Parts: sequence; C-alpha cells; structure tokens
Amino acid sequence: MKKPLALMIFTTFCITMSCKDSKQIQENAEQSKIEAETSDFDWNTASIYFLLTDRFNNGDSTNDVNFGRTEKTALLRNFMGGDIKGITEKINAGYFNDLGVDAIWFTPIFEQIHGYVNEGSGVTYGFHGYWPKDWSAVDPNFGTMDDLKSLVSAAHNKGIRVVMDVIINHTGPVTDKDSVWPANWVRTSPQCTYQDYETTVSCTLVRNLPDVLTNSEEEVDLPPQLVEKWKKEGRYDIEVKELDDFFAQTGYPRYPQYYIMKWLVDLIKDLGIDGFRVDTVKHVEEDVFNELAELAKDAYEDWKNRNKNSALGDEEFFMLGEVYNYGISGKQKFNFGDSVVNYFENGFSSLINFEFVQDCKNNGYEFIFNKYDSLLSSPEMEGVGVYNYIASHDDGGPFDPTRSKPFESANKLLLTPGGAQIYYGDETARSLVIEGANGDATLRSFMNWEDLKNKKTAEVYAHWQKLGRFRQMHPAISRGTHSMINKLPYIFSRKLSSDKVVIALDVQAGKKTIAVGDVFENGQEITDYYSNKKATVTDGAVTIASDYTTVLLQL
Repeated sequence: MKKPLALMIFTTFCITMSCKDSKQIQENAEQSKIEAETSDFDWNTASIYFLLTDRFNNGDSTNDVNFGRTEKTALLRNFMGGDIKGITEKINAGYFNDLGVDAIWFTPIFEQIHGYVNEGSGVTYGFHGYWPKDWSAVDPNFGTMDDLKSLVSAAHNKGIRVVMDVIINHTGPVTDKDSVWPANWVRTSPQCTYQDYETTVSCTLVRNLPDVLTNSEEEVDLPPQLVEKWKKEGRYDIEVKELDDFFAQTGYPRYPQYYIMKWLVDLIKDLGIDGFRVDTVKHVEEDVFNELAELAKDAYEDWKNRNKNSALGDEEFFMLGEVYNYGISGKQKFNFGDSVVNYFENGFSSLINFEFVQDCKNNGYEFIFNKYDSLLSSPEMEGVGVYNYIASHDDGGPFDPTRSKPFESANKLLLTPGGAQIYYGDETARSLVIEGANGDATLRSFMNWEDLKNKKTAEVYAHWQKLGRFRQMHPAISRGTHSMINKLPYIFSRKLSSDKVVIALDVQAGKKTIAVGDVFENGQEITDYYSNKKATVTDGAVTIASDYTTVLLQL
C-alpha cells in the first residue's frame, strides 16, 4: 500500500532528526490558527508563500488538458497539471501552517490565451497565468470558481490569508486562436524602451503583448471577442447586467480600466480575497491603483460585514505592488530618470524589494539585519513595508540558484526585518538550474515533493519550519529593534515591547554558551525553540546542549 506523503514526511523526520522533534513540529502547527487570529498581525511584515498555480500540486488530473493545448513546447513551458485543488489539498494538510506562513499568494487563475507563442525561448503556453484572455473566468486548467471559493474558505479556516495575483496592464499575446482586442482597448506599439516614464508606461511591455489603454478617456463597448465567447457559454446576459450595475453604482465611465477593475473586485466581493499582488505596476499610470485600491477596500469591508465568522481580522484590504527593480534604499520613491513616483501614495502599502537578493549575495547577517532595521524604522517608511525574497519566478539572478546554501537562505530571508516572500521550493531546496530550460522557465520547475523523502531535504525543510514558526510567534523578529550581542559566534536580539528574543546562528553543535545581553534577567528560565531545551540565565548567558547550530531563545 502506498503511504500518504504526509506520513512519509513524518517518518523521514523520525529518521533524520528524532520523533520527539517531529512531534513538537506537529503540535506547534496545531496552534497556527489560534496564533493567526490572536497575534498582532501586520501585512507589511508578514510571511507570504508565493507559488505558481500550475507548478505546485496536481489535485485534479482530469483538468490537465483544455482548449487543445497539446503542442509540443520547450522544456518547462507547458501546462504541468498544478491547480487550485492541489493548493487546497496542501492547505488542509497543514503544510503552510507548519512553515509559519501568514498568507498564500498564487499566480493568476484567469482564463489564459488558448494558443501558444514563441518569444525566442521555444513554444510556450500561458501556464504562468500572466496572459489573460477573459478576466471574468477561471482557466479550467487551474480549476473552477467553486474550487477557488473552497480554497479561500480552507485557508481562512487555517488562519491563513489569501493574496490574488492580478493584472491590469495587458491582455495575453495574439495567437492564431486569440485575436487582438479593438484599438480603443489596447495598443500594440510602440514597444517599451525603458528610457523614462513615457517609454515605460505608454507602450507594450514586450513585443506581441497588447497594452491595455489604462489612461484612456474614451468610453468603449465590450470587446467582440468577449461578447462572442460569453454568448457561446450562455452567460452574456448575466455578465452584461453585472457590468451595467457596476457602472451605475460607481458612476465610473466605461473606460477599459474600469471594466477590468470590476472583474478584479468581483473576486473580493464573491470570495473574500484578502489582498492583491499587482503585476507590472510601473507600466501603468499610478493613479489607476488608487482607484483600484478604493474599490477593493470597499468590497472587502462589505464581504467582511456579510461574513463575520469567516473574516480573520479587522485590517484593510492589502495591496502589494511589483514595481520591477524597486529597492528599499529608495524608500518611498521610484525613479524613472525623468520623474519620481511614490507608489505608496497610490494604493500600495507594500512593494516587492528587488534589492534584497544583492544584499544577500554581497553581505553577511549583521550588515543585512542592521540595514533593514534602520531603513524600515526610519520616518520615511512609517506605515509602509517591503517584501524581501531570495528567489522568484522572474528574477534570473536568485541568491542561491543551485540551492547549495539552503540554511543560510532561510536565515537571511526569515530573520531580516520586513515582509518575507517565500518562493515555492525555497524550503525544499528545489533547484533553480534545470538543464535544457531557457530563460525564466528554469525558475519554474514543478514542486519537488518527492525530495522530502530524502534525509538532506528533510533537514532543510525542518530548519525552514522552525524559523518560520518562530518568526510567526514573535513579531519582534520582523518589526522589532535589532541589536547585535556578539560577533563570533553571531548572536543578536530583537525587541518589540514585551516580545523579546535572542538568536544565535552558526554556533557549534553540542554544548554552547549563548550570551543574552540585557534581554533576559539572571534567574529566568528560557527555552531554545529550535531544540526545545530549557536553561536558566546565569551571569547574562545560558548554556544549551543540542545537536544543532541554531539557537532560538524565548521566554
């Protein structure tokens, strides 16, 4: 009889660590929903798990092929079976709780173009979700609207928020199955040259990616492609009535951007989505996002009022922006060369930080931790945040592409102040170098679930679990004051009001003495969360005997 994966992982832990350690992880995970509901949750310093819907887990093999998408593609450029049900399966299994994840962000699930393109890297389908054909429908390769509703419900039941990846900048490419939308909806030239604001915004991101006229002030009818499609599907009258109601209620003119906003906000109104990660932000006029954020916030408050037992907290709808090449050193400003834009004043509370990877490549722990503590606590960053990452789906220069430094990767990502963006497979050392894969395809292999049966991968995964859970339990780690206690071995503290921790990295295995500075008082009994060992503070230090090289001290 084939063992369930969860049982195989648990058995592996008993072999590679100890059954006692594994049991501790399992018991800790059961507290996740309670902690998520009672902790001082802060979107700007949360832990978000980012995954490609098609590459994470196949929960329904019957939906793997649709619309005749059977052309032979270049390596890793086809649909591979991952779907919404597969994500829900892992939510229900407690996978994300075990990692201390606060929210899940998955790539867009809108219906994608039916055809394929070749951008120079081989035949490619829209498996990644960024080539929308119909914003009002879920692509059947990913699942159904009911599947999505079940996912959101399952996540909320586990104390996990849901962030939807959304697009307003462009439609999918033109193919022999997907014709271009009317000229009053999209532009097909010029192609962006990225010299200044104009050549970044009023242009197509790449060749053959029609750019939505988000600055248009011309009222437009529905694209004939959608009219024909909806009539064939028998939902034309319903969709048109909903649009009529939306425009009547909001008073917005029928400009292209407002149609798309309506379709995006429907996900909040109908499902209770907690946040948007917005794609290609710097290629759209910034005021568009202010309007999207207001609509989203209103829809979210309305959903929470109608679903009081399902809402997790009282925070506003979350907006996370992908402003490609934004770095935290710019604080709230992004420079186009001829103009500067503040996206935090235009709908977003957090931006993805593209600077972090280079910080990790070029610097050690103390430089990184001190830098981010200083920048995020500066007056210019009050009330806003950044999300750091070590790997992503479209950054060709990840921190550790061969995954030779998985423990260091976890330490740098999960212990740096600010938001943490975990990319699927960070925690399982999924390789980002796939022989034969070209371009960003090498970053997008299928999740390496089978590797969790290996001793080495299980040890890496356990490390990510412990750091992730400790980070979630202690908001001081992500937004407290950082202070180095000792250089070698490296020991530091984080303090946030009454929440205080001391962390030691790369210390010797076996018996070790850890200085705690003024964080804990002599005579206090404290616990090393990593080994579950207790010790009493004596002369400003504790002695811990464990087989591990990481120490996580808490009261």
